[in-house]
Amino acid sequence: MPDAPLPDSARRRIGTWLALWALMVLVLIVIGGATRLTESGLSITEWKPVTGVLPPLDREAWEAEFTRYQQIPEYQQRNLGMSLAQFRVIYLWEFSHRLWARLVGLALALPLLYFLWRRELRGALAWRIGGILLLTGLQGAMGWYMVKSGLTIRTDVSQYRLAAHLALALVVYALAVWTAAGLLGVADRVEVLDRQADARLRRRTAWFAGFVFLTVISGAFVAGLDAGHAWNTFPLMGGRLVPPGYAVLSPWYLNAFENVAAVQFHHRLLGMTVAILSVLLWRSSRGVALPNGARRWFGWLAVLALVQVGLGITTLLLVVPVPMGVLHQFGAVLVFTTALLALASLQTKGGRQDLPAALEARAADPVSSG
Repeated sequence: MPDAPLPDSARRRIGTWLALWALMVLVLIVIGGATRLTESGLSITEWKPVTGVLPPLDREAWEAEFTRYQQIPEYQQRNLGMSLAQFRVIYLWEFSHRLWARLVGLALALPLLYFLWRRELRGALAWRIGGILLLTGLQGAMGWYMVKSGLTIRTDVSQYRLAAHLALALVVYALAVWTAAGLLGVADRVEVLDRQADARLRRRTAWFAGFVFLTVISGAFVAGLDAGHAWNTFPLMGGRLVPPGYAVLSPWYLNAFENVAAVQFHHRLLGMTVAILSVLLWRSSRGVALPNGARRWFGWLAVLALVQVGLGITTLLLVVPVPMGVLHQFGAVLVFTTALLALASLQTKGGRQDLPAALEARAADPVSSG
């Protein structure tokens, strides 16, 4: 937050801008999920941050792009014989993803310069938003680093780089949501009646948000390995609780990242654990004196987490149709968002509004921030 208090009007303007920008990032994450599910991410084989804002405008340009795509292993081993019309479909998915990413960057950079020029943005808040802009730029570079992993030997992008790309997007998104929540007054409590109970709830909520983050990233490994296309039964996998082939890789820890059976099994466990913890967290919140606004966030968190489990099971049983897969990813980010807002609602007016350290290492000391 800024060193000197901002006028309420400036806080509202900046907070509304960041909230809308966070929504743009959410749309970007969803488009990225659709790009992955349609296997479109490798259709553009060059990174042109400036000149790449226009798609091919005539048949000659389309054929040139198609020729470049035909040189990579994905086409030669998986899409051999693809028509130009089919190529256009996957190209436009990836083009849309990159174009929206550029618009997201501009939607942060240009208003930032405007607010700095007006001197409405200063101090710690200016540095924080500047840091978000820097991370957004790094996210673009991370996206290209991910794409490069699928252009030479592999027929797909590295699941490690895919997970890193999503993780950085979620960090950027979380910073924007947290900052906007602080500016728009999600925290509306003036005092804390029971500091011990309040501190306990805040710790649990911070850890829960971190756990949701971990669960979403585990989904990136599922997507990266196409693990959702195997073991399309629930609750058992191959007729067993623990799937056959769960620990076939050596060293053992590679199973968590490279073994399809283990990756999907872990994601199932994490998703169901999120649902259970969300209900327990809601029950915990009922034992703390909270305003109605804060209490509602915990109720919504439990509802959304339960719905998300249902979406995940349905997506799995239907063998990951693109619309269901996109909806499942949207639901995951929605649960994460609600967890952040529930945590933000536990702040008191004038209290700290820092992103909880649980998203980086562990939760910050809740007593001092209350």
